[in-house]
Amino acid sequence: MTRQQNSTALADVLKYVAEAGFDGLASAIEILLNEAMKLERDAFLHAGWHERTEERRGYANGYKDKTVKSRLGALQLAVPQVRDVKDGAGFYPQALERGERSERALKLALAEMYVQGVSTRKVAAITEQLCGLDISSAAVSRAAAALDEQLEAWRTRELAPLEYLVLDAMYEKVRHGGRVVSQATLIAIGIDANGRRSILGVSVSLSEAEVHWRDFLSSLRARGVCGLHMIVSDSHEGLKAACTAVFPGVAWQRCQVHLQRNAAGYVPRIEMRKTIARELRDVFHAPSRVEAERLLGLMVERHRETAPRLADWLEDAVPDGFAVFALPVAHHRRLRSRT
Repeated sequence: MTRQQNSTALADVLKYVAEAGFDGLASAIEILLNEAMKLERDAFLHAGWHERTEERRGYANGYKDKTVKSRLGALQLAVPQVRDVKDGAGFYPQALERGERSERALKLALAEMYVQGVSTRKVAAITEQLCGLDISSAAVSRAAAALDEQLEAWRTRELAPLEYLVLDAMYEKVRHGGRVVSQATLIAIGIDANGRRSILGVSVSLSEAEVHWRDFLSSLRARGVCGLHMIVSDSHEGLKAACTAVFPGVAWQRCQVHLQRNAAGYVPRIEMRKTIARELRDVFHAPSRVEAERLLGLMVERHRETAPRLADWLEDAVPDGFAVFALPVAHHRRLRSRT
């Protein structure tokens, strides 16, 4: 009987798709989901419709109508119900749960449009064209609130001890006090003993002033960051001061990628940039600090006459990127930059 029902359902699916093409996908999915939920109920009860088995744990109890909004439009589903289950366990189709989770992407896309300033009217017009359904402003607000809850849970989660901490900031345009301004997004990346990286947190601040970095780093420490051997960042004075205050005694390494980018500003001629980048990369990739210092000395002498400003900068700034040589060789690559 079950095989015959499945064959009939499959035939109906093929019929809808053959006759209506893409326009028939919603009806086809309705049939498939309804059949999948019936099969799941049979498996839960250990018995099919009107089937007698010793393992039966309860009985089918009809269906409950449910409308699910999806990217294919509104799906009219019949959710199977059960009764008299021996162990008192509840039943809800996993197939339907997975479907609902997959549609969260649609809701989050709507929330993103709303955050980017797209009007509710335009959002409704887009969803009606794409999905054949309307999304109200209340639905968009609920989706955004759900996203905020997930973000807050991620930002406040407990953290484990780490080997290394990589810090950086990027500036983004945000709406603040009724106007759009540029604000700093502080970013922290942790590296554990196995070399695995993970984003620990982000914080939007008015600037990279020491007070903002100190608050951000203090929150990381309160969430469990400890046991650090080194912090990697650029040479921003406020950031360095905050690191010293919150994580005293932890070695500091200037980001080598930042150094390579900064070098371009001291190169007198554009055609020299590739050469300087290659020479500086050789310095950072040296097998030891002694060799790195030797290569740096040769580089400085090589460009002393033709690019004195570059030579002075190399002597003053580049050694800040050598702290990594005190660590195991296997860790050097992970700590050359924030990436």
